[in-house]
Amino acid sequence: MAEISSSGYKDYVAGLLAGVSAVATGHPFDTVKVKLQKHNAEPHLVQYRNGFHCTARIFKTEGIKGFYRGATSSFAGMALEGSLFFGIYSQAKQYFQGGVQNGVPRPQVIIPSAFLSGAINSFVLGPTELIKCRMQIQGPDSLVLMSSRYSSPLDCAAKTLKTEGVKGIFRGSVTTLLRESIGNATFFSVYEHMRYHMHSHIKPASSNYSNLIEMGIGVVTGGFGGVAFWLVAMPLDVAKTLIQTNPDKNCQRNPFMVLSSIYKRTGLKGCYTGLGPTLSRAFPANAATIVTWELAMKMLGIRHD
Repeated sequence: MAEISSSGYKDYVAGLLAGVSAVATGHPFDTVKVKLQKHNAEPHLVQYRNGFHCTARIFKTEGIKGFYRGATSSFAGMALEGSLFFGIYSQAKQYFQGGVQNGVPRPQVIIPSAFLSGAINSFVLGPTELIKCRMQIQGPDSLVLMSSRYSSPLDCAAKTLKTEGVKGIFRGSVTTLLRESIGNATFFSVYEHMRYHMHSHIKPASSNYSNLIEMGIGVVTGGFGGVAFWLVAMPLDVAKTLIQTNPDKNCQRNPFMVLSSIYKRTGLKGCYTGLGPTLSRAFPANAATIVTWELAMKMLGIRHD
């Protein structure tokens, strides 16, 4: 795996661009995932047969704009999240490497760096995802009363603060921290090892093809890293969605208790509600994120060994 040289603020700029790319590519898939999680994991709501049924319902009842509910907060959150995510990971990896620059991926460097990056990021993602999810579940199929609906992300934030206080904005943050820490450790472990081995076995016949090969490797490693993230972290994401969108401000907030309740009612399948659209989103969105990150680093002059 190519190691990243010290580059200060540029690591965070590259991450910001990668975060924006992730939202632009993946938000419609995310909306389908959130609606599936809310409706199919809770009783008394309109049930969707699968991701295609949910997609068709959104398009029929809300049009294209329905897929981008909550996108404003998502863009803001993911821009900041991407900046912190990749910036902190890059800086932490340099620290844990302790000067060793042999290019071989080491779990004792990758896992704590990714875990730390995910944990810190969760403090940004918790509030922005709460707003995003509450905006996304609004629609004709929702039982949310018209008087309780939000007209914008700012309106959602203001009403949440008014009714639940600052604590309400951070509802589900512990679950977000667990999802991000565990998921990102998985993501970067897969990404780093796949990238290292692909670079070891793929040699461009000409320098003219080196950039295309770099992009191809970025697509494959980012895509599979994203798939691995969600296969591991999906149950925590289901719990997070239900905790953040429950109208009862005194609802159960222990993710393991929430998952236990889902498992008793719908089995393991319920704990992976929304997996189809999530995996459909994971590959292209994470591929775009990694390619954007690597291209941004190259343009900003962040050296790869």
